[in-house]
Amino acid sequence: MISDKAHIDPSAKIGENVTIHPFAFIDKDVEIGDGTVIMPFASVIRGTRLGKNCKVYQGAIVGADPQDFRWKGGFTYCHVGDNVTIRENVIINRGINPDEGATRIGDDCWLMANSHVGHDTVLKARVVLGNNVSVAGDVTIGECTILSSGVIVHENSSIGDWVLIKGGCRITGNVPPYCIMAHNPTSYFGVNATILRKGGHVSEDRIDDIAKCYRHIYQTGTSVFNAMRRIEADVDETPERNNILNFIEGCKLRIVAIPKDLE
Repeated sequence: MISDKAHIDPSAKIGENVTIHPFAFIDKDVEIGDGTVIMPFASVIRGTRLGKNCKVYQGAIVGADPQDFRWKGGFTYCHVGDNVTIRENVIINRGINPDEGATRIGDDCWLMANSHVGHDTVLKARVVLGNNVSVAGDVTIGECTILSSGVIVHENSSIGDWVLIKGGCRITGNVPPYCIMAHNPTSYFGVNATILRKGGHVSEDRIDDIAKCYRHIYQTGTSVFNAMRRIEADVDETPERNNILNFIEGCKLRIVAIPKDLE
């Protein structure tokens, strides 16, 4: 069902079984996948590629112009995967560079009301953003990560897979995989074991190994460099252990909740 009261640019490509409600705005050079629903007063702006079976709620703006002085008005992109839910008044900005990069929202993500995703940010699959979460530009958030209500993530931060950030936290750096982070300033709050256990995703033995890794990193008072060497010697090799080591090495040992003298 496509309402004749919606504005749909003639250049937009609309898939099969798409529903576009009255007063929705579909800009030029937009692609909308099969089965997607666009609610009243939602806007899908040029350069946006919406996947299949998405739902965009009232007042949301997908592919909004970047909020960055480096953007000079060039044609840029916002890619949204399949089965993504974008709730009321969410704003997702496009990338800032016409020739490279884009904002990308992975499959099965859930963006709750009033959340904001900045330019060139990448949300991998099954990420959940709580109400009023603000994610700045050039941020990467790993698979199955949850940001609770009111979390603020600053520019160029990176968050690993299966992380839980508790409500109201301010993230100004890199959060390694499988952690819970809480409070302000941000503090390590343990392993995200409850979520890892759901559906049998990770065995108890491997959860224990993750906890052992983070005892070396956050609870021994040694440097991150020494903690990495201890993990290599003390923890059996598993995909989770390797994910932790690779993430921290990729961040050049700079992770949140570590005193400056131990970085």
